[in-house]
Amino acid sequence: MTIAAGMAEIWRHSWRPVLLRYLLILTAMNLVWEFAQMPLYTLATTGTRREIIFSGLHCTVGDAMIGGVALVAALVIFGTGDWPSKGRLRVLAAALVFGLGYTIFSEWLNVEVRGAWAYSDRMPIVPIIGAGLAPLLQWLIVPIAAYLLTTSTSRGAQEKLLAGPISRATPEK
Repeated sequence: MTIAAGMAEIWRHSWRPVLLRYLLILTAMNLVWEFAQMPLYTLATTGTRREIIFSGLHCTVGDAMIGGVALVAALVIFGTGDWPSKGRLRVLAAALVFGLGYTIFSEWLNVEVRGAWAYSDRMPIVPIIGAGLAPLLQWLIVPIAAYLLTTSTSRGAQEKLLAGPISRATPEK
């Protein structure tokens, strides 16, 4: 399947409501996570209130973009027209690999190479890869929770959506 065919598949099937719900849940959860982990970065002690708030919001937007792209890529490669009722774990596993892979690269690039942010002494560092434990856990826990919340409630919602207004407009006897 080509990328264009995969993208057409996303819009042809009723994946849009599920994707939108996933992005909303993922974004809300990442917003909480970003501010909860702020003390693990030097910005928490060196930044102004405005810088801290901007950073938390900026990172949350980035998290939503990473999560959305990771899920869409997983759907293009591994999704079917029956998703999320079929192939849920395969799509989730791929989205996690994509999101976690990007996070490891981004942490290395922004901490080690660019110096865009720095960990405080409180951040546990994962040996071998040298990335902070909190952002790695974030890209395991938050997407899994958002995905399970989204796909476990999506089946009934999808059935109602697919039934459409015609079935609801049928007169009762």
